[in-house]
Amino acid sequence: MRRKDRKTNESFALEVVDKCPYAVLSAVLPDGRPYGIPLSIVRIGDFIYFHCAPRGTKLDALRHDPCVSIACAAHVKPRTDDFSTEYESAIVSGVAYRVTGKEEKIRALRAISLRYTPAYMDHFDEAVARSLDRTDVWKVKIETITGKQKKYDQAGKEIKSNLR
Repeated sequence: MRRKDRKTNESFALEVVDKCPYAVLSAVLPDGRPYGIPLSIVRIGDFIYFHCAPRGTKLDALRHDPCVSIACAAHVKPRTDDFSTEYESAIVSGVAYRVTGKEEKIRALRAISLRYTPAYMDHFDEAVARSLDRTDVWKVKIETITGKQKKYDQAGKEIKSNLR
């Protein structure tokens, strides 16, 4: 990381993963081109989970090379008095695995649903019963994670990180 003064500790980076509104998964397609796609994610322990259709470009990339990167950003706020932006970010590197066990798959889908649609959980069991067989769930083992933050105090001076 070039800007060490903005580096955060691992705990802060994990918090960013937990609160980012979405994340971007980056992978490599079979023909060598880069591929990035926004995801709705949830973290359970040392894994980041996401769901998808059982076919498509994303899965072509993951099957070609399961080594991925996930970028997360939270509290992104452009400043009004200069050309800068406040933010919190985390970058995860790891290996993606298809979840094959029914119980783990349902646990991940429940966690994703609780995060993004908590008011609709009364319908979760019905939805899972209807769509579990045609829904893939993948997990990425967090092998490395780095966090970064850019923030300003009340006087407009950038707050330098002391590994928050």
